[in-house]
Amino acid sequence: MLRVLAVDDEEPALGELLYLLRADPRVRTAEGAGDATAALRRIGRALDSGPDGEETIDVVFLDIHMPGLTGLDVARLLAGFARPPLVVFVTAHEGFALTAFDLKAVDYVLKPVRRERLAEAVRRVHELVHATTPPPPAAAAPEQIPVELGGVTRFVAVDDIAYVEAHGDYARLHTDQGSHLVRIPLSTLEERWADRGFVRIHRSHLVALDRVEELRLDGGATSVRVGATDLAVSRRHARHLRDLLMRRAGG
Repeated sequence: MLRVLAVDDEEPALGELLYLLRADPRVRTAEGAGDATAALRRIGRALDSGPDGEETIDVVFLDIHMPGLTGLDVARLLAGFARPPLVVFVTAHEGFALTAFDLKAVDYVLKPVRRERLAEAVRRVHELVHATTPPPPAAAAPEQIPVELGGVTRFVAVDDIAYVEAHGDYARLHTDQGSHLVRIPLSTLEERWADRGFVRIHRSHLVALDRVEELRLDGGATSVRVGATDLAVSRRHARHLRDLLMRRAGG
């Protein structure tokens, strides 16, 4: 059974989270901390105790926005230890999901917390803690991006994304199976996915280079065909895109 630490500076939210965790039959103990400092002290005792000690903590359910150190700060600190507890973020803000998974979070639960959604997060933690074989190295797994829809987190493989469309502070990810809206600016994805073959072709679009089927020139205007979709290429990006496509083709 799991030994859990929940961290939230809002007492009602912490109380509700602890109530739901303690009601889960897979949870052995659930302790609470009202800020990052108290949480780090408790985690320090757990690390000193060792993996089989009485003070051990298997997973930390972390709020993100807290006074002083944030939940993201705590996760970064834990990443420096040899055997840190697992981390699940519990927050009202969906915009930090990509950063959370960069920090190897097991899950990202949005407030208000639903019993079924929290149970799914506990299930994932339980499987990892009690796995009979070690999980594959993170670098070996395909990169994924979490997408929240109706309280359910889906994981979309970056390799399945054909192009990305800007929507203000949001971005719409287009795959062969459909599209997904995430609260991440296009410029952030451009920077993160540059080494995965994504190229900016317009202020509104980012495309996967290997999904471009045609490059068209028509009366001075440039466009590309990605699946069944034609996307305009701005003049400032046209030459660079053409060079990349020709280089990929060996021309």
